[in-house]
Amino acid sequence: MEKSWVKTFERQEQDSQELSLCHCGYSICEAGHSFGPAVRPNYILHYVLDGRGTYRIGSRIYHLEREQGFLIEPNVMTFYQADAQQPWTYLWIGFQGTRADQLMREIGLSYRVPTFSSGCGAELQQIVQQILQSDRANIEQQLFVQAQMYTFFSHIAHGVFIKNGGFQMDKQNYYVQAAVEYIQTNYARSIKVHDIAEYVGVSRSYLTTLFQSILHTSPNAYLTNFRLSRAKEQLTLTNFPIGIVADMCGYQDSLVFSKAFKQRVGMTPSQYRRLDRASQQEGLQSERENQLYFEEADTP
Repeated sequence: MEKSWVKTFERQEQDSQELSLCHCGYSICEAGHSFGPAVRPNYILHYVLDGRGTYRIGSRIYHLEREQGFLIEPNVMTFYQADAQQPWTYLWIGFQGTRADQLMREIGLSYRVPTFSSGCGAELQQIVQQILQSDRANIEQQLFVQAQMYTFFSHIAHGVFIKNGGFQMDKQNYYVQAAVEYIQTNYARSIKVHDIAEYVGVSRSYLTTLFQSILHTSPNAYLTNFRLSRAKEQLTLTNFPIGIVADMCGYQDSLVFSKAFKQRVGMTPSQYRRLDRASQQEGLQSERENQLYFEEADTP
């Protein structure tokens, strides 16, 4: 049987925080123990302290061991399983917030690059243990938990930075990075690819060539995907009307927004919100049941 220590934090009603901790824990898995296939309502970072296991997203399978970890993104179907001979022991933190997606990409993690390496296992374990022992009954402990979460991200970012040899960019990468930053800052305005190219200081055709070469997508597709990713956050974290969400994400016409959203996501914004709400309730109920189970299992 898997032995786990879990702490869950109640979902904030407004959820307008940049980052907030949903849950964290530590698990010693038995051989072959698995979770999924499942969709989670928030981001989760797992880090392997010992042993081995596999992580699967769609058709991609990652074999992970000690000092490696993986990212689970919200609303993405995943599956992970402990090795039959050397089952892993891992820790994790689950989090959400308006800056969660951007932070993961700044660190270097995404759906396309969901795994990482870090030699900070002792530090990460200590952070999780301190959070598990904390009491959020007062503001002092709430601030302490928030600080520990940011320290956790700092260690992960350091490991990814060292693995990639630092963020040294040539001129072409610089143009793309500048364009991406402009999109991230101005996506809520009615900007177009021409505005992005003008800001960077290159022609539209050259910017398109750079995006295709480096990011394997077009500037317009990147802008659309970024806007819709922000729309997903707003649909998940707020109760704003669809028209307000559309305007916040750079769409002046809510019908155009709904059409673009359905084309990319496969459902309307309203359907996505209802599905997310149902998933959140199921996830919270499952976490509470798991926590109660392990508390009872650990009771002498």
